[in-house]
Amino acid sequence: MRNYEIMYVLKPDLDEEKVAAVIEKFTKLISANGGEVISTDKWGKRRLAYEINDYREGIYILVNFKGEAGTAQELDRVMKITDEILRFMIIKKDE
Repeated sequence: MRNYEIMYVLKPDLDEEKVAAVIEKFTKLISANGGEVISTDKWGKRRLAYEINDYREGIYILVNFKGEAGTAQELDRVMKITDEILRFMIIKKDE
């Protein structure tokens, strides 16, 4: 299994329950596809470097996980169609 890091930015107008639901959704998705979540860090609301879809702030979430290439591909596919996400990036970390 490879080590991955994913950073995603959620819309700032989401309430705490919705943010927790989105985090739980992706944690379950990683586990369902043979991955293992190592850590999840919620950085909170921060100012964006530039405006995205008329938003100037976003809620940053950082997740470290282990998984296969298929796990990362499925995560990428689902994140592209999730309305609450403004931006995301999946990085394969060096061993």
